[in-house]
Amino acid sequence: MFKHNLALLVAALVPFAKAQNETAEAAVSFLFPDYCCTVLSLSPLRERLLFPGQSAFESRVHSYFDIKQQSLTPNCLVQPRDTKEVALTVKILTTASILKPCKFAIRSGGHTPYAGASNIEDGVTVDLQYLSAVQYDAKNNLVKVGPGARWNDVFTTLEPLGVITTGGRSSTVGVGGLTLGGGISYFSPEHGLICDNVLEFEVVLADGRIVTASKTQNPDLFTVLKGGNNNFGIVTNFKFGTFKYDGMWGGLVAYPESTIQDQFKALINFSNNIDKNLKAAAIVMPVYQSAVGSNLILNTYDYAEPVPRPAAYNEFFAIPGNVSDTTGLRNMSSLAVELKGATTHSVYFGTLTFANDLRVMTEAHNIFKDVLANLKAKATGDWGIYVLYQPLPPAYTRNSAAKGGNVLGFERFKDQVLCLYQPYISWQGAQQDALFQGAGADLINRIRAYAESIGADNPYLYLDYADKTQDPLKSYGPENVQKMKAAAKKYDPHGVFQNLVPGGFKISKVQ
Repeated sequence: MFKHNLALLVAALVPFAKAQNETAEAAVSFLFPDYCCTVLSLSPLRERLLFPGQSAFESRVHSYFDIKQQSLTPNCLVQPRDTKEVALTVKILTTASILKPCKFAIRSGGHTPYAGASNIEDGVTVDLQYLSAVQYDAKNNLVKVGPGARWNDVFTTLEPLGVITTGGRSSTVGVGGLTLGGGISYFSPEHGLICDNVLEFEVVLADGRIVTASKTQNPDLFTVLKGGNNNFGIVTNFKFGTFKYDGMWGGLVAYPESTIQDQFKALINFSNNIDKNLKAAAIVMPVYQSAVGSNLILNTYDYAEPVPRPAAYNEFFAIPGNVSDTTGLRNMSSLAVELKGATTHSVYFGTLTFANDLRVMTEAHNIFKDVLANLKAKATGDWGIYVLYQPLPPAYTRNSAAKGGNVLGFERFKDQVLCLYQPYISWQGAQQDALFQGAGADLINRIRAYAESIGADNPYLYLDYADKTQDPLKSYGPENVQKMKAAAKKYDPHGVFQNLVPGGFKISKVQ
């Protein structure tokens, strides 16, 4: 019926276009301002559509992590209920694009903080909210997860069963985007990155075919999906390996800003000794929140066994003067809630990688204090800035090749222990966008310049933290760029995910 309706629409539009000496696209735009949504409404997906003005539509648009995403208004949302409906959505939008391009966004959790990453103006947002089932398969020691699930859904399902998988560190982050960008977990020292714990992807390709990507089926697609973002298709299901879980120890500890040098020294030694402490993860975060009005250091300590105050953190424990401490025997779900983000602010993410070097960390903090002073002088309303320093050691990717490989390019760095850096800035008021985005870029650019000046820089950019002005795919190295380009040409020869899906980092734009 849908093909018949679309054929009638085309038959009606082409003569009109000729009579008006217009292109078919111009005719479509004139007669049907919401053409792509109109086409979807002629299909079996009509019951899956939401439109502006409907309360359900407004609720979904305003549930994005970042206000800038919420400011976009798609012509409609389509909410498929299963993989076949995702495939039908892609078929309809690509077929309809014969007359006029039907551009669309893909949303799993909607956590990437720049406008257009997972929402769209004057287009269609494919909202994967209902592909969110979490099903544990005890026989095969794996968990099946839909891309629309949040990591809290995964943890709360698995914890009572005494198993877990590598997963995000914030409860509200979506499974789909974090995994396709690489994904760092509190379990990464022992079990690797989140993407490397995927056993199998179910993927809808640009032509609507549903395929499996694993070590044995479409292995080239399997590899490039691990770090390659949304360049190859829509992943509709993940199968993750699981492992035994008995609980954790961890939480947040706050210190005065005056302890920063001791924090950096402890972090450097912690990072250099991760192979001796594969259960341990830590992040050091200088932080300022306008509502509090004081500079603090906020650390996360997370140990993947229920061992109180593990010896791996002894150097941190020796730093005096902590002002708050939430550590204790906890569940992963509880720890992830502590890093839950609000949905009431605009947000800037950016990223940088450099050597595990005290000189860089010290200068980075000096630059941070300079940038912070400028913000304090100019910013208004409720705002805050965190800067994250966290280990990026060889342990995270050492077993990647045995698991089917990824395209992140860490094999280039051999046994280097690196530090991953991220400014996380939040504010309110669009009139302050340039101020805060400029502050984030200033931090990244000045710290990179210093690291380069002493030979302590590194090219890798972690996609899940990257700003839209950065090029994380290029940072994976020429060999991996070619792998991604070849896979995109093979699995999406007409460039649907390059041209009709503007959000995300595009391999076609990498030189």
